[in-house]
Amino acid sequence: MEMARLLKLMFMFCIAGLIPTIRGNISELDEYWSRRADEAREFTLQAYHSDPYEIVDHFHERHYDNSTDDATETEDGVAQLEEEHGGAKPEEEHGGVQLEEEHGGAKPEEEEEEGIKMVGNSTNSTRRSLRGKGKGKWSKLKGPCTASNPIDKCWRCRTNWAKRRKKLTRCVRGFGHRTTGGKRGRIYVVTSNLDEDMVNPKPGTLRHAVIQKEPLWIIFKNDMSIRLNQELLINSHKTIDARGANVHIAHGAGITMQFVKNVIIHGLHIHHISESSGGMIRDSVDHFGMRTRADGDGLSIYGSSNIWLDHISMSKCQDGLIDAIVGSTGITISNSHFTHHNDVMLLGAQNTNEADKHMQVTVAYNHFGKGLVQRMPRIRWGFVHVVNNDYTHWELYAIGGSQGPTILSHGNRFIAPPHKPHYREVTKRDYAPEDEWKHWTWRSEKDVFMNGAYFRQSGNPHFKSAHTRKQMIKPKNGMAVSKLTKYAGALDCRVGKRC
Repeated sequence: MEMARLLKLMFMFCIAGLIPTIRGNISELDEYWSRRADEAREFTLQAYHSDPYEIVDHFHERHYDNSTDDATETEDGVAQLEEEHGGAKPEEEHGGVQLEEEHGGAKPEEEEEEGIKMVGNSTNSTRRSLRGKGKGKWSKLKGPCTASNPIDKCWRCRTNWAKRRKKLTRCVRGFGHRTTGGKRGRIYVVTSNLDEDMVNPKPGTLRHAVIQKEPLWIIFKNDMSIRLNQELLINSHKTIDARGANVHIAHGAGITMQFVKNVIIHGLHIHHISESSGGMIRDSVDHFGMRTRADGDGLSIYGSSNIWLDHISMSKCQDGLIDAIVGSTGITISNSHFTHHNDVMLLGAQNTNEADKHMQVTVAYNHFGKGLVQRMPRIRWGFVHVVNNDYTHWELYAIGGSQGPTILSHGNRFIAPPHKPHYREVTKRDYAPEDEWKHWTWRSEKDVFMNGAYFRQSGNPHFKSAHTRKQMIKPKNGMAVSKLTKYAGALDCRVGKRC
């Protein structure tokens, strides 16, 4: 009898522990959050693509297309960028400073040869061919700018990128291709690294910027390190653009996108993120409420859609580096550098949440580097396109999943841990016998495997023919990823210079 009471008590504690996770750190599901959740479900259905292979095809079709700038030559020979989907409004800086458009631009990149040799030797080298020395990772590089993949070719080698910041929105590829962030809003300059008031944040702080209801393109006045006292709740239609400054979100709470849409985060360093105690936190200019303890994710995407994370450097968070859960979809994670962490990327958190069937994520041109253990990513239910990433380190596995997700692995390089011969398999399937997971679609094409690494495929062996329609151009071979991911992570951009 005593044992039964003890078991019942333990069960109640377990359920209590799950409630914050299910509710997403919301203390009470009041009318406001219930309405936000309903709206988010509508956003998810709008962002969800009924034929995900069409997006995969589109990604591949643009892969060798070096004219991603949509550049045309004017009479005086200067390359001009043409607006897609109509012209943008003039970019105004919050605080009264006007950003002027600079005429002209860099010449389009010459088309790369299809066959690209790996940097370093042909065994297990993970060295990047860097030149020069300096304070920043890429500072004082000599020679011409060499943007290495279609996303970067769209903007990086232009000296006037700082005066044409919003052109970045035309560069996104993959499932997050509709993301425009704060393109249709003014520019807001963060001038202070303080995070002192969670309910009434001061103007000029990052927290004040992200809670505004209007679209905003958020930039930083100078280098800064921001210690968030509580999780930072981002509102819809925002771009956090750290180009031109060395910005760290560190030694405090992480960033949360909950029941929102259309967010771009670019160029941040995010590291040493820890649990936060919770409390009253403002998420909009007209709403604040009680939040429970946040578990220490670097970037948390909860019930949100049309999200683009690009050129982010992440390490050493208490929980995951990136979590995308509860029906989040329309996401691209690109050009980022991940190091020194256990659970890197979780896409779908619960075996019982079938809303994650709508999850569609592109993971492209990232470097999974030193000190990583697993989940690069780990997927439930959804559809994930993993393309041209460099996996140079893992301890347990690289890509895993459960609940029958679709995983297309295209043109990645996988280097198995030489000191752990029992963990050379790239893939890991959870909570299912082989009779079940053998029907899951996990396919590998043009991947490169080193040090004995191998990818256990499943599903229809003739699956490749199903997504080669519409003149699909295949991704570059995995032998090219050291070049394609050469500049992964936050860039050392400075105004007036190419990145």
